[in-house]
Amino acid sequence: MRPLSATWRVSLALLWLAVLVAIGVWQSRHLQMSGDLRKFMPSAETPAQRFLMDELGEGPGSRLLLMSVEGAPADALAAQSRLMQVKLAGNADFVLVSNGGMRGLDAIPARLRSYRYLLSNSGVHLDRDALSSALQERLADLGSPAAAMIEPLLGADPTLETLALAQQWQPANGPQTIDGVWFDAAGKKSLLLAQTRAAGFDPTGQERAVAAIRTAFEASRREVPAASGAKLTLTGPGAFAVEIGGRTSKEASMIGTIDGIALFILLILAYRSWRTPIFGALPLATAGVAGLAAVALCFDGVHGITVAFGFTLIGVVQDYPIHLLSHQRAGISPWDNARKIWPTLATGVASTCIAYFTFLASGVDGLKQLAVFTVVGLVSAALTTRCLLPALIDPAPRDPADSRALSRLWFQVERIPRAPRWVLAGIAAASLAVIVLSPAGFWENDLSKLTPVPTAALKQDEQLRSALGAPDVRYVIALQANTADAALRRSEQLQPKLDALMADGAIQNYDMASRYLPSAEKQRTRQAALPDPATLQQALDAALVDTDFRADVFGDFLRDVETARTAPPLRFNDLKGTPLESSLGGLLLQREGHATALVSLSGIRDASEVQRVLSTDGVQLLDLKAASESLVIAYRQRVLWSLLVASVLLVMTVWFALKQRHRVVRVLLPMSLSLLLILAVLRGLGIELNLFHLVAFILAAGLGLDYALFFEHAGDDRPDQLRTFHALIVCSLTTVLVFFLLALSSIPVLRAIGLTVTLGVIFNFVLALWIARAPTRA
Repeated sequence: MRPLSATWRVSLALLWLAVLVAIGVWQSRHLQMSGDLRKFMPSAETPAQRFLMDELGEGPGSRLLLMSVEGAPADALAAQSRLMQVKLAGNADFVLVSNGGMRGLDAIPARLRSYRYLLSNSGVHLDRDALSSALQERLADLGSPAAAMIEPLLGADPTLETLALAQQWQPANGPQTIDGVWFDAAGKKSLLLAQTRAAGFDPTGQERAVAAIRTAFEASRREVPAASGAKLTLTGPGAFAVEIGGRTSKEASMIGTIDGIALFILLILAYRSWRTPIFGALPLATAGVAGLAAVALCFDGVHGITVAFGFTLIGVVQDYPIHLLSHQRAGISPWDNARKIWPTLATGVASTCIAYFTFLASGVDGLKQLAVFTVVGLVSAALTTRCLLPALIDPAPRDPADSRALSRLWFQVERIPRAPRWVLAGIAAASLAVIVLSPAGFWENDLSKLTPVPTAALKQDEQLRSALGAPDVRYVIALQANTADAALRRSEQLQPKLDALMADGAIQNYDMASRYLPSAEKQRTRQAALPDPATLQQALDAALVDTDFRADVFGDFLRDVETARTAPPLRFNDLKGTPLESSLGGLLLQREGHATALVSLSGIRDASEVQRVLSTDGVQLLDLKAASESLVIAYRQRVLWSLLVASVLLVMTVWFALKQRHRVVRVLLPMSLSLLLILAVLRGLGIELNLFHLVAFILAAGLGLDYALFFEHAGDDRPDQLRTFHALIVCSLTTVLVFFLLALSSIPVLRAIGLTVTLGVIFNFVLALWIARAPTRA
């Protein structure tokens, strides 16, 4: 095919770029992005795993934001707290904002306050003796300092069921109240909590909620003169997600800018042409667009992790145009050049695709997305390098084989003897020894150690949860039922055993949904104990005889008791939009045709003893830490099985392409030794392996196979060896540049991938050069 002129080449490149931009703009408007971490976890099998997955995705715990304000006098902090609560409570992004100002029956609307007689566990009797005793106590109260608080309640609640209920609902180990709002034990920090409407995995909704909190804080600091120096501390899953997202975006932007500039300069120096870096980037851009399109067609939405990891993993496609560019020289058309290197390039592409293709059998939706994105991206980049890129490149560029500097460097390489078998065996043995004998743990199963949230922020979160009286989040009891009311009944039946465990010191405290909302059966039992209007009026009249109270004062009391006696039982839906919804929402989970009543436990001394006591009723104590670790292990096992299958298919692919045993060994040996060396270095540094290291191993293996294939393809022809050497130097330098910067990241995921691939590039290049290259023909 006749080469195109420079003008036509630039025009075709611009057309190619325009098509990609148009598709990219369309995708940005129509692509459905997902942030549900459950898509990257295996199917839950145990009750604890299923509960963990529900909580991870949509549970109230994932929607909770905790706040503290300090650095001002207590009265100023209290004023700030009230202002923030008012501003945030009117924001549609929040279901609930609480600072302790809503107590007792203030937590539910006036229309439901008569239900106090059905909700309270005090067991009050409204007969003559009980009412007479209560009225005498109220007379004493009115002469005490508490008179200002008692007097407004007296007409509707002479037995002070309101205060009994407030005490019942007071969180165990909850914060103290100063000036009507929550404070920590030292009285130096005001405390607030908010529940967002957006789920914990919704980054946009959480970002909007965090921004609203910061805006409300700044406004309150301006409105309270004494609070100008106050400081806000904000923690919780949503706050951490926003911080992680911001830091990841900042680092990605910085790394991307440095990489882009450095790669552009490197490619200009390597090929002495400003067009080359631009033309060479087109297959990579095509890979990204095609990968996103394929995932969008095959799945309901594209996960954010798929996009982030996918673009990292398909970074290997930048090597494809480099091979074409480095082998191009005068006397051979770009099309013939592409045809000549295609078998070797296609073998490397097929082998890498096989490794990722096995993820389709993993049973994990996120890994399936990653497989489709990566495989389609690699194939698209390879095909465009083969079929489109030859039309753009200069048919007669400077031949790398004519470079004196490269020839001198290759001359020094030729003086290095081929690797003796005993040396290679020694490297393998030493690597295995380090891997086996390293004292560090082999696998990292603790998800918390993978979080990019600073240790100081995690400690602040722990302190805030403790100050707010939050229960231990490791152990929980989940009581399953078909309806919410049935689940509440099960928790009520369990209460005597929990009280016995507290008495024995096995647990410090517990919290359950029936503490706030009794079952309908218990509410009806309490209704039956309430007297009818005539009986209650008679008892009240008799109790008033020996007091100075007027009979007409207690009209609201009589009406409330009759309303409570005849009203239908209170249900969870009746509490929607009230502060009680948050307390109940975290302890009563409802799905279509299914409900779970949770019992959170605090201060467990002996988990096995607690489980032994509960097991007699068929109740299981869920260990969420163990559940998270078991999910990680299950995930890792699926990935390892995928890698095992991929390894077998990879060997078969290389054997099919090369046909000869010694050639297959020469190509696979550098890659195998490199993986051993990477593992040995990580183990020697005391780094425990996680899932991201495994994904990076696949990328490192693909690079190593590519290097060895091209050194083997070059044969013993010195000019071709020089061109291959030039291509692989450029490939390895560009890859090291990208992944070395990732290795310096503060994000554990990026750091794990960056370090692994950087080591892989270095080891693969050196070993491929040492093992796979053929002696130069004289």
